[in-house]
Amino acid sequence: MQAEVEELPENRVRLTVQVPSHDVHHAVEHAASDLASTAKIPGFRKGKVPRQVLLQRFGRERLMTEAVESHITGWFWNAAAQTRVRPVEQPEYDFELPASDDQDWQFTATVAVQAKPELADWTQLEVGAVEPEVPAELVERELEALQATVAELVPVEGRPVAPDDTVVIDLVAPQGETRRDYVIELGRGAVVEEIEQGAVGMSTGETKEIEFELADGTKQAVTLALKEIKEKVLPQLDDELARAATEFDTLDELRADIQSRLRAQLQEETEAQFRADVADVLVAASKVDASGPLVEARTRELLRGLARQLEARGVQLDTYLTMTGQTPEQLLERLREEATRSVARELVLEAAADQLEIVVPDTEVEALVREQADALGEDADGTMQRLRESGRIETLRDDLRLRNALDRIAAEVKRIPRELAAAREAIWTPDKEKPQVETKLWTPGSGGAT
Repeated sequence: MQAEVEELPENRVRLTVQVPSHDVHHAVEHAASDLASTAKIPGFRKGKVPRQVLLQRFGRERLMTEAVESHITGWFWNAAAQTRVRPVEQPEYDFELPASDDQDWQFTATVAVQAKPELADWTQLEVGAVEPEVPAELVERELEALQATVAELVPVEGRPVAPDDTVVIDLVAPQGETRRDYVIELGRGAVVEEIEQGAVGMSTGETKEIEFELADGTKQAVTLALKEIKEKVLPQLDDELARAATEFDTLDELRADIQSRLRAQLQEETEAQFRADVADVLVAASKVDASGPLVEARTRELLRGLARQLEARGVQLDTYLTMTGQTPEQLLERLREEATRSVARELVLEAAADQLEIVVPDTEVEALVREQADALGEDADGTMQRLRESGRIETLRDDLRLRNALDRIAAEVKRIPRELAAAREAIWTPDKEKPQVETKLWTPGSGGAT
């Protein structure tokens, strides 16, 4: 499907959409099937009426009208996505019915579109960035975790259970169900909290009645019999531990490797935050109107996504609202704010991509698909084919285009320490009182902001 975009006054465009003959044929076949399933024609069963009989009964114009009206909306939105047109209302269509279903057909759609942002000069923007430093306690925590994995459990006598001990217990339910020689490392959540807390302070040979609540709200009681107490004896933190538990010969080499891994992780996290901040700073410095149908549609997407996540966890929305202390109105407002921020970022990055004339070639799209498919153990060729057939390949291309634009912007803004950025943000200056200016019409391929 091909489409041409013509700019019109007052933030409107006219799309001329070329519909291939096979799509027209599919639409007519679909319309004929719908008519056949409802038509009552003597001598024919519903759904079995030949097209020629339908044409004699209803006429070509009725059949073509049904075909166009049932498919034109989908054709329009496909063309809008392909040309990166962002409608803010339903379009007005203009067309003549197809003469037949074996020829290409075209229609026009006139629609109001999202105004293009007026981009600030991002090379003059200052964005705070964090220089990652690996706290010494994080390295020591990693070393302690390594010690714990090779620690030796030794029996303890002469003292009660401590919160970090490992215990051997019997659990006996009133109905006679028994679990004997059950080993529990306390503090790991392997059993209900009441049993863990009840075991602390007990001595070997002691028994205790424990009551706890089940998931369905009913009460359950068990008798806990403590049979043995064990504690971890950690090995020395030295070169011998490094050789025994890792591929390194010395503790210094192991510590350096831990620092390097943690620093790489922190760098990745701080860079992701910096890129998000870059987009937000550009939004704040530019004139962008993120509102209306785009935001409402994105809000609905976020709400559906949240509902799917809750459903996957077996959590009801009412329960989630109670747990988070929100009303339905507050949740919707929070999601709308998130949607507004998301749409605003997308709009400025799209305008920047236009200004930079960024084009994503097929090779780059395919490389990303293959990389992701390999990571998931999927067939890359099959994945590519499915993406092409569904049209999602163009969505992926647009995502890459915005990512490439953000790469360029993030490289060209002025990176300053985050503390300095926060201090400057707290100071009021007259330039923060920006006058309202009229936005220019945005259409794909119209170039960058001026």
